[in-house]
Amino acid sequence: MGDAFLRFRAVEKTFEAKPVLRGVDLDVDRGETCVVLGGSGSGKSVLLRHAVGLHKPDRGEVWVDGVEISHLDEDELLETRKKVGMLFQAGALFDSMTVLENVAFALHEHTDRSEEEIEARVREVLSLVELDRILDLMPADLSGGMRKRVALARAIALAPRAILYDEPTTGLDPITANTINHLIRSLQSKLGVTSIVVTHDIHSAFTVGDRIAFLHEGKIRFHGSVDEAKAATEPVLRNFLQGGGYA
Repeated sequence: MGDAFLRFRAVEKTFEAKPVLRGVDLDVDRGETCVVLGGSGSGKSVLLRHAVGLHKPDRGEVWVDGVEISHLDEDELLETRKKVGMLFQAGALFDSMTVLENVAFALHEHTDRSEEEIEARVREVLSLVELDRILDLMPADLSGGMRKRVALARAIALAPRAILYDEPTTGLDPITANTINHLIRSLQSKLGVTSIVVTHDIHSAFTVGDRIAFLHEGKIRFHGSVDEAKAATEPVLRNFLQGGGYA
């Protein structure tokens, strides 16, 4: 077994009597990008939120960097959340704050850096996502792709050891989506982070992933390399890939 930074063990979650996760087992090794692929409503985002304690399993365990987090309270979860940055599907920027203020938010909350040091760090992470000279803009002034990149800069501001991406290319045109895919790969290379990318976008999955986990009806039906996924004979996965143009 590899050295897993994120580990889900027999995770079950039910909402309003509807089972969403039905015993998920998944390891994500340090430094790899694992894509959790599946259709809408398959539980992908629910699984992702367990990794930062936004959801707690009804049964099972969630391990982050060797710590089982499912029974931690909000104060105890703080250290884990510093290690794991998250890019939410809609970006979740604060509309009343400038780009500088958005990206600096966690630095103000969790560090004792000076204003000059914080601004320098903001400029640094914006450079990593290929943005500059936008510190004073408001979220309303940004395109959809720029909002995603600012949100990604905010997610990496505290230098997390893992990044979680919830549908990072949803709602973006193909060119902008390819830019986001490139950034995911680039950040893995430059920062050495562990990543989980939740998506139903097959092209994105095969572009950014080291390994693919296919989630269907609350269980992982396949987990392997991109090449193994393309060659898989698992009927539900084959049907899903064929629907996306991968025979």
